[in-house]
Amino acid sequence: MIETLINMRLTDNIKLYYQSKGDEMNDRKQRVLLAAQRLFIEKGFAATSVQDILDESQISKGTFYNYFSSKNECLMTILVHAQEITAARRKELMIGKDRADKEVFAKQIAIRLEIYREHQLVPLFEAVFHSKDPELRGFIKKHHMAELAWLARRLIDVFGEEAEPYAVDCAIMVMGMVKHFINVWVTGLKEELDTYRLISFILRRTDSIILHMIETKDRLFGERISLLAPVNLEESFYNKKQILDRLLSFSNSLGEEQKGKQYAEFLLNEIQSENPRVHLLETILGAFGATFTDTPYETTAKELAFAIYHYMNGRTKAQAP
Repeated sequence: MIETLINMRLTDNIKLYYQSKGDEMNDRKQRVLLAAQRLFIEKGFAATSVQDILDESQISKGTFYNYFSSKNECLMTILVHAQEITAARRKELMIGKDRADKEVFAKQIAIRLEIYREHQLVPLFEAVFHSKDPELRGFIKKHHMAELAWLARRLIDVFGEEAEPYAVDCAIMVMGMVKHFINVWVTGLKEELDTYRLISFILRRTDSIILHMIETKDRLFGERISLLAPVNLEESFYNKKQILDRLLSFSNSLGEEQKGKQYAEFLLNEIQSENPRVHLLETILGAFGATFTDTPYETTAKELAFAIYHYMNGRTKAQAP
């Protein structure tokens, strides 16, 4: 039965993520989101009513509206969580790696496609894309532009600062190629989509495209579309106080016998010290992230590992002569 398959996949892929949010989301709200996502996939977003969600999750209307202002917000919450999972996994891949590594870049792009497939999100994004609702269309536009901005920044990481004037144009081409190659692969081939193979092929073509654009100074949008606003690290989760607060909260959420708690406590003590040992921290961070693989804490642990790595990396650069 389709419902059984959906329940199994959601339990395996999404519930663990919701649980990893800890006190940010209570069990009942998790249950509502899981129920809503099952219904949106099975019946379609437009055909699912708020009452359907109430019946499925066995909550009152007042409880639902305490969590979400509308059915739209419920759907957007599901999609935002998927974005957070994508960001966390992409960040995890960068720990200890060269930002110009094309293999890492390919894996990062592929992660987004894999999460969409794992969490059965494609029908939900299509429902938003084809909706006439201005709120939903505005949401999907922001989502699309955020992905373009990420791609453009990563292209600059890979090809150097001289690629910046051409990064937006190239990001648009990469996204377009990915979309159309997937469509042909899915409809024309009788085999499972190999996302990493596909992305690697597209990036090999991108090598020639972007180098030729740089050589000929050829661009269409270039700086006319502003996607590359600098990130203020003091306002991000790379801030030392924010990292320590989140790490302490995470450590406190673990039982005394919980595997990995000692790593968390070591990281807390080392980061608070006057002269943190960077190389030792990098070694521990890898073990810290791996310890929580396939547990409800996986996403939070790996996001923290990435945040600590980049905080220490920025601190090292600031101290350099």
